[in-house]
Amino acid sequence: MKIQEACRECVLNQAVRMADILGLESREREAILKIARAHIAKFDESLSPPVNAYKFYEEAARYLGVFDIYKDVKKASSKKAKEFEATCEEHIKNSQNPLLTATKIAVAGNVIDLASSVQYDLEDELEHILQKKFEIDDFDKLSDALRKAKNIVYLSDNAGEEVFDALYIKTIKKLYPDMRIYYFTRGRPIINDITYEEALGAGLNELALVINSGVPTPGFVPELASAEARAIFEKADFIIAKGMGNYECLSEYGDLDVFHLFKVKCDVVSAAIGATLGAIICKKA
Repeated sequence: MKIQEACRECVLNQAVRMADILGLESREREAILKIARAHIAKFDESLSPPVNAYKFYEEAARYLGVFDIYKDVKKASSKKAKEFEATCEEHIKNSQNPLLTATKIAVAGNVIDLASSVQYDLEDELEHILQKKFEIDDFDKLSDALRKAKNIVYLSDNAGEEVFDALYIKTIKKLYPDMRIYYFTRGRPIINDITYEEALGAGLNELALVINSGVPTPGFVPELASAEARAIFEKADFIIAKGMGNYECLSEYGDLDVFHLFKVKCDVVSAAIGATLGAIICKKA
């Protein structure tokens, strides 16, 4: 998905939220906004929003002298998500279709997104999402693909979502014990996306093979992946891609066998995918 004019304002708004979340003083705040404006002015219209935006975050981190800008926020998100783990497990256990319920719970976790202008209430989201239908609904195709697959790649997204990703992977592994699942993380901290170390700390390595993708952007770009990650990605039977960032980056690759799972949180993605703002998506590319 190529960057749109509205994405420029979105990135500037992200810079404002960064300043607010970090409680920056006026001088630092203005410096961050100046960095954002300079990068926005150089955005390449042939590239996706995540690829255009990630260099702003890298320069902002260098200016602030921190490696992981949202480290504390990510910890808080994961802690909050853990509060709902037992409830979600019960929903899956008592469901007539555990795989569908676990898929929806994984999507519910996708509301945890500091790059989105849509504010979230995790408790409210979990309460309502199980009653919602996928507006783009390729769940039956996903279910069929899982029955046939031996190796899949699961592209992670934001910190906190790993709690719900783990429940989803547990459900898949219960149905298909011999399934090999590769859980891809970002190559280094970017916004609030989960990193390799954070995934290991959350115990994802007990359920899947955790892979540091090497990708620095808030969305998976195959060309930026490490040689190991690229080889695994290309040999997978199919890919499950969580979040809008992964959709924005991968939607240009027409030859990929990928299922996108996310909540629509911006007008640009809404128009691109043909779904309403707030819709939940299970889409086969």
